Amino acid sequence: MHRRHFLAGLAAAGMGHAFDPARTILAQATTTQPRSPDVIFVPTPNDVVNKMLEMARVTAKDVVYDLGCGDGRIVIAAAQKYGARGVGVDIDPQRIKEARQNASRGKVNDKVRFIEGDLFETDISEATVVTLYLLTELNLKLRPKLMKDLQPGTRVVSHAFAMGDWKPERTENVDGSSVYLWRIPPRQA
Repeated sequence: MHRRHFLAGLAAAGMGHAFDPARTILAQATTTQPRSPDVIFVPTPNDVVNKMLEMARVTAKDVVYDLGCGDGRIVIAAAQKYGARGVGVDIDPQRIKEARQNASRGKVNDKVRFIEGDLFETDISEATVVTLYLLTELNLKLRPKLMKDLQPGTRVVSHAFAMGDWKPERTENVDGSSVYLWRIPPRQA
């Protein structure tokens, strides 16, 4: 009885549509769910992290973005070892939570931040270094964004996966893992 009076009151107030089942279904159908991660989380070994940062010649003036940051170890290492600022991006809320905890434990909260979001949609334009541990097909899908959003000279470093016909400036091997370095080229006039 109370429910009927409540709904009648809403209808009288012009809010009857709030409980219209057809509108509720439509609202549920148009709600976008976050995408699931494109790759499973596999941590980059610390020796590879160190090589990636070394190859990129990271300094305290850099802003290091790790796309698909997982537990945050790359941007945390960049902050601890080089004094760089870092931004980690990951679509998985559990990874972001873990990365934030690791940054706290590493005492670099003032240098790093983590964004729960889609790396294909995140603004990366302030990056001077971008690190990746994605699959080749994801690197290729990301490549146009890197070229468009990043300034010429920005360093891009990938663990294990190349970028198709974009030849790396340098390739190193660490315990059987390849590490690739590219620079964003000058813009064509």
